Amino acid sequence: PLNPRPMLQGLVNKDVIVRIKWGQEYTGRLVSVDSYMNIQLSGAEEKAANGQDNGVLGQVLIRCNNVLWISAKD
Repeated sequence: PLNPRPMLQGLVNKDVIVRIKWGQEYTGRLVSVDSYMNIQLSGAEEKAANGQDNGVLGQVLIRCNNVLWISAKD
């Protein structure tokens, strides 16, 4: 099986997109990832599942079990 931890560590201090189980997407700079793969973003912006922008949230912590996928922002 593929270990995602090295990929996530490589994204630290880069802009990422995080989608959670309920369809919302968060974009921001990946600040840190802990051993449980909880994710901390700075300058985070939230987009609702219907595509509506919900604005800037700033610092957010996303619990690991809510994450559906993570991608580098192009």
